[in-house]
Amino acid sequence: MRKLLTIEGMSCGHCTMHVQSALEEIPGVTKVDVDLIKKSAMVEGDGDNFNDVALKRAVSEAGYRVTAVLGGR
Repeated sequence: MRKLLTIEGMSCGHCTMHVQSALEEIPGVTKVDVDLIKKSAMVEGDGDNFNDVALKRAVSEAGYRVTAVLGGR
């Protein structure tokens, strides 16, 4: 399953790496592609822990804010 997150607060390459690392730590996540220009992240995965709440929490704990989640359950 794929989910597209719109993320507020990213301003540099370090920000994208921080967000990517946070999302990759979620159990069930298989692929993460963070785009600084589009202020978004495409996340692929499956399983019980791969849900909107977990994705938003990971981004928030990294210091950024998810403003929209599209796709999947």
